[in-house]
Amino acid sequence: MWEILCQCLPISPRIWGLFLVFTAISQTITVPVLAEDSETQLINSHTSTQDDVAEQVISVSQLSDVQPTDWAFQALQSLVERYGCIAGYPNATYGGNRTLTRYEFAAGVNTCWEKINQLLTTTTTDLVKKEDLATLQKLQENFAAELATLRGRLDALEPRVDTVQKQQFSTTTKLNGEAIFAVSGFATGQDSTGSDIPNVTTFGDRVRLNLDTSFTGKDLLRTRLQALNLNYFSSRAGTRSRLPEGTLAFNGEIGDDPAENNEVGIDTLFYRFPLDQKTAVTLFANEGEVDDFVDTVNPFLDGDDGASGALSRFGSRNSVYYFVPQGAGIGVKHQFSDKLELSLGYLSNTPADPSSKNGIFNGSYGAIAQLTFKPSDRLNIGFTYVNAYDNLNDDLAIPGTGSKKANLGLVTDSPVSTNAYGLEASFQVNSRFYVNAWAGYATTRVLGVGDADIWNYALGLAFPDLGKRGNLAGIIVGMEPKVTSADVAIANVLSPRRVEAQNRNSAADRDTSLHIEAFYSYAISDNITITPGLIWLTAPNHDERNTDAVLGVIRSTFTF
Repeated sequence: MWEILCQCLPISPRIWGLFLVFTAISQTITVPVLAEDSETQLINSHTSTQDDVAEQVISVSQLSDVQPTDWAFQALQSLVERYGCIAGYPNATYGGNRTLTRYEFAAGVNTCWEKINQLLTTTTTDLVKKEDLATLQKLQENFAAELATLRGRLDALEPRVDTVQKQQFSTTTKLNGEAIFAVSGFATGQDSTGSDIPNVTTFGDRVRLNLDTSFTGKDLLRTRLQALNLNYFSSRAGTRSRLPEGTLAFNGEIGDDPAENNEVGIDTLFYRFPLDQKTAVTLFANEGEVDDFVDTVNPFLDGDDGASGALSRFGSRNSVYYFVPQGAGIGVKHQFSDKLELSLGYLSNTPADPSSKNGIFNGSYGAIAQLTFKPSDRLNIGFTYVNAYDNLNDDLAIPGTGSKKANLGLVTDSPVSTNAYGLEASFQVNSRFYVNAWAGYATTRVLGVGDADIWNYALGLAFPDLGKRGNLAGIIVGMEPKVTSADVAIANVLSPRRVEAQNRNSAADRDTSLHIEAFYSYAISDNITITPGLIWLTAPNHDERNTDAVLGVIRSTFTF
């Protein structure tokens, strides 16, 4: 009987396994509920202070998830009253349907044995039956090996805990990091001037160290140090006229400044805290981004700024999000329910500039509002609105995506205001297949000149755990931001450089280019991932007179 019971325990629900034991010992002895799931957490629970673990249950009514209608209620009630052998989780639950491991069962038997020995030494009544003692002793003998293993692990763990406490970096701060090494290059293609893109292979890196500090256990102060030299394909030096469609998601810079050559600086600084149980507020002092407080509804494809997921900025999320610049400001996320969430935010990339027409409210900014609706566990839908203003003139209007004309903040010398609308959706077909899609529309006004309409859309397929756990395959097909119509006056203010000469009599883009992207992330380990992939632009700059561009990438991501 005992051999059969021992073989079943690792795969049986804990309440059923315990019930068999209860029956075997006449419903008088139970295995106590442990407050952790894994064997490691089990060991940790034995080394915790008394404040970290649950107190002994003295009444079954203390367990919020145990009801009088439960089939094991009477057995639990009897065990609590007779032996006091049950302990609950710190949140006052019993977890009766959770799977029980042999190590947990062994530790429970040992605890009950100690409890009964205590009762025997402190009482003169015949509270403990001899047959119960015999049964419990038999259980202890059957699980002697597991008990010995636990004791050995505890003995080995104690000096390690002492060492960690003496050498820990901080009691409130954790350090984690990430390093990206990337090989990339255009195999063929022409840029927005109609010139051949140099067939140059590059090798670059981006290294990040996050110092995550919590003062209450519920808040987060993140200070990120970053060093990088990945901005080649997004600059004029890289493709002569800067081809925004070729910008990779992990590129550090999108402007024309020289590469940073791995100079270390503070990349992100923000503080997030709960306002109440349903509302979280994030204050950004530097380089805040939309995805820090908004669900971009593109699971698996929108990775950590290109460290995982899609290779391109376009493939990572709806391009309307990029109208909100990286900068300082505030983000708020409020959950009305499990099915409905509201995100609000305001970011400015000129917050510290005291000069005229700058500062956090008078300079360039982006404000966003999004409702995220989750009608089921498989379907997520986002409705996004962005209001943005750009008076820098040397910045991209839609950084890293779309045609030159879709980036009116770059090709004109006038301030640009934008109202953008996005619709995003994600559907989980099964645990290994997600379908993501989005569409974005922006009405952009070059102040004092005229208006333009800009559209983008995409369909993304994500295949998590393809081949083995931790792998990811992705396919993205869509149209990067394209000017579909515009006032003729805008064409008259476009720069006379050859970049616009191909279609100078119109402010609208000439043709339609497709962005086709495919990648496969192979997890070498939990901390190392290699991702080869291709990006194919069928008509660069939305002009079929330009030769198709093919960009190859091999991204290696290390996390620690």
